[in-house]
Amino acid sequence: MPATFPVDRFFLIAGPCVIESDDLLFRVADHLAALAPKVPGGIIFKASFDKANRSNAGAHRGPGIHEGLEALARVRAHSGLPVLTDVHLPEQCDAVAQVVDVLQIPAFLCRQTDLLVAAGRTGKPVNIKKGQWMHPEGLAGAARKVRSAFPPDRVVREGGADIAVTERGTFFGYGDLVVDMRSFSRMREACNAPVIFDATHSVQQPGKGEAGASGGAREFIPALSRAACGAGADGLFIETHPDPDHAPSDGPNMLPLNQLDALVEQCTTIWELARR
Repeated sequence: MPATFPVDRFFLIAGPCVIESDDLLFRVADHLAALAPKVPGGIIFKASFDKANRSNAGAHRGPGIHEGLEALARVRAHSGLPVLTDVHLPEQCDAVAQVVDVLQIPAFLCRQTDLLVAAGRTGKPVNIKKGQWMHPEGLAGAARKVRSAFPPDRVVREGGADIAVTERGTFFGYGDLVVDMRSFSRMREACNAPVIFDATHSVQQPGKGEAGASGGAREFIPALSRAACGAGADGLFIETHPDPDHAPSDGPNMLPLNQLDALVEQCTTIWELARR
């Protein structure tokens, strides 16, 4: 039975931005597996095999689909966690679905009909990130495209959802994102899906880092995460790394791994209080 997104329990998607060595992936996965029993809806491990939207042509992109999927399969077998990764092209979806539990549509690609349909045809759960330029209700069309392609015989776990949608902030001027806390209830109603808050990409500063790379303000991750859980987010997306300052991608907006547990505990408490 395919993994599905919880609709009534707080859950977490977490992991490093991009696939690195097995040692690094296993270290993060082991940490998440130990944390998972404290998260009511569980944890999905996330890492990307290709960062296809880098600011610079020479920026690190990852190992590519073949090596990346092999690495994700090892993480899944090693940790027992369900695994998520991004897809960028329609022809990637079938191969990726053979390995991972959840497919993710990057924000910049959330209007690409062929990609959305190909992801839906796999029958796997799909997380769609909202484009940084879109209003909350604008993502409803993407959700319909994915659902229209789901196989009629797919199985969805009772109490689960086959689609989730993610708020990752809206561009405000050049190089900064702002999170509208009204988005969670508006996106949930428009898309009929659980809504995730991307706590780490929401503090990203595209093109404002060194040599034109993306910068970030990770100091705001905890406050925004707590606010989102109080405002109605169903789950969190947090990229995390043992040493983000030396990570090959998105280091300035990743949460240090040793800060994750305390933040998740706080957010779980706030999530539960907000729903009493």
